[in-house]
Amino acid sequence: MLNKLTIQKWLEKEGSAYSFLAMYALLFIVFIIVPVLVAFLLSFTFFDTIQFPSFIGLKNYIVLLTQDDIFMKYVLPNTIQFALIVGPGGYALSFLLAWMLAQLPKLPRTLFALILYSPSMTSGVAMTVVWKTFFSGDQNGYLNSFLLGLNAIPEPIQWLQSPQYLMTIMILVTLWSSMGIGFLAMLAGILEINPELYEAASLDGINNRLQEIFYITIPSMKPQMLFGAVMAIVSTFQAGAIGVILSGANPTPQYAGQLIVNHIEDYGFLRYEMGYAAAVSVVLLMMVLFFTRLANRLFASEE
Repeated sequence: MLNKLTIQKWLEKEGSAYSFLAMYALLFIVFIIVPVLVAFLLSFTFFDTIQFPSFIGLKNYIVLLTQDDIFMKYVLPNTIQFALIVGPGGYALSFLLAWMLAQLPKLPRTLFALILYSPSMTSGVAMTVVWKTFFSGDQNGYLNSFLLGLNAIPEPIQWLQSPQYLMTIMILVTLWSSMGIGFLAMLAGILEINPELYEAASLDGINNRLQEIFYITIPSMKPQMLFGAVMAIVSTFQAGAIGVILSGANPTPQYAGQLIVNHIEDYGFLRYEMGYAAAVSVVLLMMVLFFTRLANRLFASEE
């Protein structure tokens, strides 16, 4: 009787909260936990999507790290280069633009925020039309036409098919479309800071905007900074379609724009080596978790 009464009181007090969380927990388990566990288990198998997976131990990981020359020579260095530039670069750019917009009146701030946010909502088709036209390899491409008009180049350059330029173009296009939800979170965080903090800081000797940013703005919006960092890390390591869309090929020309996600798609959906693709995806997950933990160390609130 006592147990029934205790359970009934607990349900009356906490039941509604858990009922609200139940659907989220169910979706999280089905679409996050289960796929991660399945990928982890498949990474220890040979699975060609036809025969039942056969256990091969650590062979996939050994092959990936010691025999996969494409991964070690092209994919991993490309991914690290792309992530180190686009991740911190896009993150810093998001904060800088959010801080600049916060200084504007409400109407122009809303307009410019919408303009900056809109590229992150464009589809791959729209991105292809805009950027493939701009970097088109014939003389009618905007960049080639401009450079030919200045006599800066003797003939049109195949920008999207050249290993020399493809990675740079991928980085520029990704930075252009990186003002996503993390950017909006930073803008909201800056706008929520109490103006009295800046007034008190000026009395304590802070007398320029740079000091305000480092001593007031950033410490006051650590949750938004952490959220923006996590979003930047995840979106950067998930990037892969950009190189394939721009170059029109997977693998990209001479693997110049090949990232880990492209390597997973290549082995998983073109070669149907699902076990090996799962091993690559586990490595990608470990990289994302490592950098997410690093961001959490930098920006997590002590509370």
